[in-house]
Amino acid sequence: MTARREPTSRRDRPAKPALSRQWIVAAALGIMREEGLEKVTMRRLAQELDTGPASLYVYVANTAALHAAVLDALLGDVDLAGDDEDGDWREQLRAVLRSYTLVLFAYPQLARSALVARPSGENYLRLVERVLALLSRGGAGREQAAWGVDTLLQNATATAAEQATRESDPAATDEWNATVHTLGAASEATHPAISAHMPALVAGSPEERFRWGFDVLVNGILATPAPAVAE
Repeated sequence: MTARREPTSRRDRPAKPALSRQWIVAAALGIMREEGLEKVTMRRLAQELDTGPASLYVYVANTAALHAAVLDALLGDVDLAGDDEDGDWREQLRAVLRSYTLVLFAYPQLARSALVARPSGENYLRLVERVLALLSRGGAGREQAAWGVDTLLQNATATAAEQATRESDPAATDEWNATVHTLGAASEATHPAISAHMPALVAGSPEERFRWGFDVLVNGILATPAPAVAE
């Protein structure tokens, strides 16, 4: 006679880990890496964590806040270029922004989302702190540095979103070639400015354009007074 199998009490089953914001964000990162950012929704995340969507709202307000939290988690990979007070502040700042751009570049959808999603976690605070400190070392005043950090991060985010989209879109090369052809074929009679600035208008590698754009922004931040902010 076959022995009867004793039923297992629900109390004896392994308990699910208690929900936490850290666990939720880690699960969201896993979904993004495997399935893409568009799958990182509250419903999909609840399914992954074997819970109800309502229980997630205690920790994350909505999908936009979830994407911002994912972005902040990834910002932990940004190389803040050490803390060498004797080093070249401009090169250190360039390295920080380059690292930030490359982190976003690895995730095209997140790079585009980052144009509107504002992280607010500890990694974002460390990034802003570092950029402010380097701008201050370069001679930027309080308001210049405060407004400059936003301008620099916006530009780096837009650069990452544009380049990542080109790399991930099979049609991007054809579209760029079509743009170059259109600009090159512009008539001097009807578009004299375009004609006069070709081929420089489309010249240069992404790295060369990044470095030039960085210098333009930093030089402008240092040279342009910002309105005084009331205390």
